[in-house]
Amino acid sequence: MTLIESRADATRPAVAPPTGRRRGRGDSLVPFLSGRSYWWYLLPGFALLTLIILVPLVWNIYLSFTDYRGIIAPQWSGLDNWVTLFHDERFWLSFRNSVAMILAMVIAPTVIGLLVAAALFDVIGRKFGAKLAAFLRATYYLPQILPSVIAAIVIGWILRPENGALNTILQAVGLGQFASNWLGAPDTALVSLMVVLVWIQVGYPVVIFMAALERVDPELYEAAEIDGAGWLRRFAAITMPMIRPEMFVVALTCTIAALKVFGPVYALTGGGPNFATIVPSYYSYSQFFQNQQVGYGATIATALTVVIMLVSIVFVWAQNRAERKERER
Repeated sequence: MTLIESRADATRPAVAPPTGRRRGRGDSLVPFLSGRSYWWYLLPGFALLTLIILVPLVWNIYLSFTDYRGIIAPQWSGLDNWVTLFHDERFWLSFRNSVAMILAMVIAPTVIGLLVAAALFDVIGRKFGAKLAAFLRATYYLPQILPSVIAAIVIGWILRPENGALNTILQAVGLGQFASNWLGAPDTALVSLMVVLVWIQVGYPVVIFMAALERVDPELYEAAEIDGAGWLRRFAAITMPMIRPEMFVVALTCTIAALKVFGPVYALTGGGPNFATIVPSYYSYSQFFQNQQVGYGATIATALTVVIMLVSIVFVWAQNRAERKERER
């Protein structure tokens, strides 16, 4: 060490050793939020989630264990409502009708939407242009834009037994023997409601699937055509595997919508005739506001919530399992 360096060290002030960790830019004044400042931005969302979802959910579960008619304070009744629920034939009828709703709002629209999206993308778009395909996609999606109650009222006018458009057309073409009270007869009401729901729902999977097909490499279709693959072969070998994640999303969201469908049932049939079209959400509504059995209506709503949660868990598990198998190939 030189003489100059020795003198510099001697004149340099002594630096005290650090006594603690210096607070960084991302640290917070609150200990458990230290280093996670983004949590502050999530607090409004958590507050709204608590007020809009969690508090009503907990209150609804509590009411399901009470005898509450909406006037005096709820009286604790234990499992009475749940025992009544499991012996209620009308409740089980509503869930059997939910199976029909799943057929009308999930299975049929998904299959039709998949075929229509593939045809618009692979045939119409390539031969007649993307603008025509986009226009047709918008027309299929139009019923989704309309409020479901408004659409149901319009369909109700068409299906009127006396002067409805459908019966008038049938009589005009000589098929008057097939005219019916479509929504007023127990044997045709559920089927008529299912047809209306297919019409309302089919645009949603068409839009989702066409958006998914946009990310498929066009060279795959061109290579398949060069190899002589027809449309059905390309649909099975390219289209379906490439949009499988979107198919899970459509199936899950449409199943949830089918289990809690209310607007079209309320506007078209009111659960009738003779409870032929009743579904759990409308049954819960009728117990709440028509029969003033608030505790029992809360029990039906809680049971429906549990079913929707179980269905969602099964769908997510199946999707994760399919993706894991795909990665292992």
